[in-house]
Amino acid sequence: MSIANNLLKIKSTLPSDVTLVAVSKTKPVSDLMEGYEAGQRIFGENKIQEMAEKWEQMPKDIQWHMIGHVQTNKVKFMAQFVSLIHGVDSLKLVQEINKQALKHNRVIDCLLQIHIAEEETKFGLDEKELASLLSSNEFQELKNIRIVGLMGMATFTDNKDQIKKEFTHLKSIFDQCIIHNSQFTILSMGMSGDYQLAIECGSTMVRIGSSIFGGRN
Repeated sequence: MSIANNLLKIKSTLPSDVTLVAVSKTKPVSDLMEGYEAGQRIFGENKIQEMAEKWEQMPKDIQWHMIGHVQTNKVKFMAQFVSLIHGVDSLKLVQEINKQALKHNRVIDCLLQIHIAEEETKFGLDEKELASLLSSNEFQELKNIRIVGLMGMATFTDNKDQIKKEFTHLKSIFDQCIIHNSQFTILSMGMSGDYQLAIECGSTMVRIGSSIFGGRN
């Protein structure tokens, strides 16, 4: 099946209020252009240099989402163009994004990554760290970054009950945040294997790669 067909098939199953991020990491520009021709405008990459190279080569109405773990020293390479940074998990990183956004006279939208999985390797804030970050004076002084929601990744397991429990937990944290933060509109959870479950649990943005572009090269 072609990339265009895969895209249209997935989009036809998504509710209208759920945004699809086509995860295009490791894929050549020709594959992304196939998706672009089929109407996809949001692409997710997990390496900043690779994303910057694709940004230079591709149409400028594309929204580029950084979905991988972000190193502070690489922020400057994407500050000019990135639309949304998914995995923000420290005040230090928030401050660096703000600093680089200021240089380009931009306000960069970001999601705070929450640790919901049982695996130790996943990045993210816990609820206490989230609360203290959002309420800190250092954070509130920043004018060139806008936190627009949360993201999280479930444990890599076939146990649907566990995944559901983790997604539901993240949704409840998100609902608490909305009370105090009116700009929180995005809950990014769910990937190729579990996005339908994530949507059932309240996700508003899903990151899908292999179901669109095929397996990793």
